[in-house]
Amino acid sequence: MADHLLSDRALAATLQSSMDFSQLEEMDPSLAEGHRIFYEREVPFELRSADGVEEPQEVGALEAIKVKILCIGEDNAYTAMRVELSSESNLFFHYTHDLDDSSFRTLQEGQKLMVDFAEYPGVIVRNLNHCIKEPHSHLAVFVMMRDGSARLDFIQNMEYKFVELLSLNFLSSPEDVVRQQISYRYNAIKSRLALMQARLADVNALVKIKNPSLLLQLQKTPPKPASKKMWGGLI
Repeated sequence: MADHLLSDRALAATLQSSMDFSQLEEMDPSLAEGHRIFYEREVPFELRSADGVEEPQEVGALEAIKVKILCIGEDNAYTAMRVELSSESNLFFHYTHDLDDSSFRTLQEGQKLMVDFAEYPGVIVRNLNHCIKEPHSHLAVFVMMRDGSARLDFIQNMEYKFVELLSLNFLSSPEDVVRQQISYRYNAIKSRLALMQARLADVNALVKIKNPSLLLQLQKTPPKPASKKMWGGLI
């Protein structure tokens, strides 16, 4: 009886520790300069490519783009921020929008923004969430130029006209940064898979002790295909 209790406790402790992803997150190259994650979510973007200086007129392809907002400094007293864009369908797609307090003032004056730098990340988040929750009335249009620059326009459909709410300038990341990001994402998936396999082994051992017949039944039942949403969370 005592041996069973020890086994149960050991397995419970293993189950709790085996799913600790914090060490993986610390390896994220996006955090190397002292940034911390403010927002991270997939958002539907309309992607357009511009030839030369001509603005693309045709409607672009709709794609889920992972948006990561990173900040330096205390809450409501940020000294710098970065918006990173990446894609699951194109590992080499990586753009950044970097701002500090002084460069924000130029953007603030140019777009007549009525918020200060500390509120700016929250403004971006609200626009992104509108695009997720109200895709028919709020659009995120990402225009990519041949020189590696790009622009993200948040547009509201007012039924009788389109209104540009906010515009952010982006730059495509250099090759070494893209390689770092791809390596991190590959190793993160590999490590998460190993952790999940270890958890599965622990669950099997626990069920084998408590209910061996149930384990046999589970092993005979074919697993259901994993949803795209589930696998999307691994990266």
